[in-house]
Formats: sequence, C-alpha cells, structure tokens
Amino acid sequence: MKQVFVLLIIFMSFTALISCEKDAGKLPNIAFITTAGYTSTDVTVAKNTAVKMGITASKAETKDVLKTFDCSESLDGGTATSISSETLSGTNADNYTKDVVITTRNVAGTQKYSFTVVNKDGLKNTVTVNLTVN
Repeated sequence: MKQVFVLLIIFMSFTALISCEKDAGKLPNIAFITTAGYTSTDVTVAKNTAVKMGITASKAETKDVLKTFDCSESLDGGTATSISSETLSGTNADNYTKDVVITTRNVAGTQKYSFTVVNKDGLKNTVTVNLTVN
C-alpha cells in the first residue's frame, strides 16, 4: 500500500510538471518621447544646459504589469547611479510616462542616461542617451 501511495505521488508530481504553462515572457515596452522639446538621441550640448528627456513604457503582455522604473546617470564612463526611481502600481503598471529634466555639468565630458522598466517577471528593458558636454 505504501508503494502504491509513493508511486501515485510521483505520477502526480510528474503530471503537474509537464502540464505547467511555459512562459518565456516578453520584455516590457519602452521608448523615448521624440516630440519637439525632448532629447531622444545622442547629442552634443553646452555646459550648464537644461535637457529634457522622456519615456513611455507599457506592459508587453496582459498579465506582466510594470513594477519599477529607474533612471540612472553615468558621468565620463563611471559607475551608473540612480537619479530617479519609482515603484509602479495601478494604471502606471499598464502604461507609464516619465519626464526627466537634467542640467549638464559645468565640466566638459560625457553624461549617459539610462531609463529602465522592469515587469512582474523581472524582465527589464532599457533605453539610453549619451550627452557630450562641451
């Protein structure tokens, strides 16, 4: 009787494993806002210049809502540091828009900005713009 019970548990476990839905997942959607007044491509700008960047993001699958947004900055090829981070919920978990206005440094060099969204499966997608400051 004990052996039958063990075999039954093994069979049920195997059946459960092979019948699970396999979801490779899709990356969340993210893109720069490209309308007038926004910077969405690599550009050269003057020192102490205000630069407006914006993104739109959305879930790629019905059940894989957006969970977090992060904007990070890397100066002259250094380590990236988060300058804006948000946990997303409600309607922002389906569709999200964010504007970020930065002022370039008073030093010539490069400033890299990366915008990342992560969905509930932990999949992330990033867009990046590089500013060359003269």
